[in-house]
Amino acid sequence: VSSTEGRCQRLDLSGNTRNCFLTGSSNSYRNFIGKGLRCLLNVPNTEVYKNAHHSLGRFCFQSSRPLGEKIRSLQISSAEQLPCHFSAWNIQIIRSFHTSPSFQAAPVPLFWIIVKPAQKLFAIILGRSIRNWWKALPPNKRELLKESARKNKWKILLSVTSLGVLFVVFYFTHLEETPVTGRARLLMFGKEHFRELSQVEYDMWMEEFKGKMLPETDARYQVVERVVGHLSESNKDIPQVSALKWVIHVVDEPGVNAFVLPNGQVFVFTGLLNAVSDIHQLSFILGHEIAHAVLEHAAEKASLVHFLDFLSLIFLTMIWAICPRDSLAVVGQWIQSKLQEFVFDRPYSRTLEAEADKVGLQFAAKACVDVRASSVFWQQMELAETIQGQPKLPEWLSTHPSHENRAEHLDRLIPEALKIRESCNCPSLSGPDPRLIFRLNMQHLLESSKDQEAPNSTKQDISKPKLHFPHT
Repeated sequence: VSSTEGRCQRLDLSGNTRNCFLTGSSNSYRNFIGKGLRCLLNVPNTEVYKNAHHSLGRFCFQSSRPLGEKIRSLQISSAEQLPCHFSAWNIQIIRSFHTSPSFQAAPVPLFWIIVKPAQKLFAIILGRSIRNWWKALPPNKRELLKESARKNKWKILLSVTSLGVLFVVFYFTHLEETPVTGRARLLMFGKEHFRELSQVEYDMWMEEFKGKMLPETDARYQVVERVVGHLSESNKDIPQVSALKWVIHVVDEPGVNAFVLPNGQVFVFTGLLNAVSDIHQLSFILGHEIAHAVLEHAAEKASLVHFLDFLSLIFLTMIWAICPRDSLAVVGQWIQSKLQEFVFDRPYSRTLEAEADKVGLQFAAKACVDVRASSVFWQQMELAETIQGQPKLPEWLSTHPSHENRAEHLDRLIPEALKIRESCNCPSLSGPDPRLIFRLNMQHLLESSKDQEAPNSTKQDISKPKLHFPHT
């Protein structure tokens, strides 16, 4: 999930755009846990959301009450409904949220960090040396070499083909099956070794957030702990879920971020708790992040990058050998890197995000979450960008699917998730679909906007009733 794209050097998730959300239905959030399942939000009657010390403000819940009251209102019971005092213009702005960084939460193996620049430097030096050697040859020797190449063209072709076959064999001998989905993927690094390396990333985050970690007695910490605990308990039949020890860290930061390291360390920013409109959205987001760790996407992405970079060394050597000047070689190298990024790296990252959405939705369904709220979250993100007039970049420029495509993808997965939810003997969902409520809210918002833009709007008839969002 999230980074608008993430900082490559620190692999973090800091967003840099703003969004606003509208609240969903109150009735659709009832009966979340029942038939023997423990309520996720059984927390003390205390105020747990502090105002973020940032211009992003607070997320619009259904009233401006303290969060302690909001959490109590989110406790699910069959005889209780949420109050609704939300007008069409009660909108707050917050920062953009992607639930996972572009290169995932864990670093690539340490040896690759050292070897990768050295390999590129070697390829550049080798290619440049070949070019200079060729330029220094007398014309008659050049012709002799060309003639020799023409005579041995089949041997040269066989050598190149053999090298290609070696790469293909290496690729297929390092394929493994992805947990849960069964998708074949390249995995070059040992999973246990990679989880050990994630400890380095964990130490980095703990040092950066030192002094900002909420104590276990904080109600916000307890909310996240119960959500993650319920997700893991509901999916303990999956070996990769039960094998990890999920450790919660809630960081008092206004950024709307959350991520999970491959070793089970869960980091959630308080900005995210202010951003989600209900417990169902929070459960889906954390399910998405847990899915990244369970599916070992960090190791998979590092493996692909390592394999492609090794292949690119051949083309990098050829670029520096063929280009007549260093300036042209630099341009050719830049073009090669961008082609690799936009043809392979970014599409692959979007594929992993879509897979994490699918598996995260299944995790949430088994935990009896209202999975219909998942697509509403991304519709809210899309609405926020539209209201702020932010330019919409093409999806191929991003490591994440667009908000609109993400919501549509989830809408297609929701029927299957509802069947999973029903097979787990979850309580039936009551009240209207939150997606329908969101659409009704949008209609009221558009109507109110038109009324405000109409001529003489400052002289409105006081007898005309004001438009409000529906209470159901």
